[in-house]
Amino acid sequence: MAAAVGTSSELESVRVTRILRDDIVLGRRAPGSRLVERDIAAELSVSRLPVREAIRTLVSEGVVVARPRTWAVVREFTRRDIQDFAEVREALETLIFIFAAERHDEIGIGRMRRAYERELEAARADDTEGARKAAAEFHEVAVELASNEMLGELIAVFLTRLRWLFGQHENLLAMADEHRIILEAMAARDTETLRRIVPAHLASGQTAAEQRLALRGS
Repeated sequence: MAAAVGTSSELESVRVTRILRDDIVLGRRAPGSRLVERDIAAELSVSRLPVREAIRTLVSEGVVVARPRTWAVVREFTRRDIQDFAEVREALETLIFIFAAERHDEIGIGRMRRAYERELEAARADDTEGARKAAAEFHEVAVELASNEMLGELIAVFLTRLRWLFGQHENLLAMADEHRIILEAMAARDTETLRRIVPAHLASGQTAAEQRLALRGS
């Protein structure tokens, strides 16, 4: 019975983590907002244990800050945080897209094309959440196609923060068009073009995050 209870709690914590993660990266829970265990437990109809475990996971992913003897809060990123993240992200993701271009097969590039098409369709429909989720999937598939275990482990460390960064984009059609250009270069295995356009694409995400940060501070 104890093992069954433990398994149930573990499954609940995974579900609660996913819900809270999506809430944060998609902007439903604003930076600085409190994560009160009992309130979240009541909202999601679970006990406080899976909520506590979910918060602990999100702290490790860098999007929640634990405050001793008080509530955990959604992390408020600073301009320096965004700049530090962007520097590391540019180096890793440029390599990821280059390796993915060199190593993909038709099935893999088809997966990326479908993610882009879902993003474009959502952007045209002004479906912000759908477009941002598809944009994140576009990058996540590239990680798989790169077929480099160490790069995959490194990017996993800040994958949630990467999704948060996508959540700062407001020009959904522009972001989708940038992904179209990257997709075309990948399909052609044009690594030289990717070395040029991937950093520019990532820089647009950094700019969007900095602009949103400036608006919150005004």
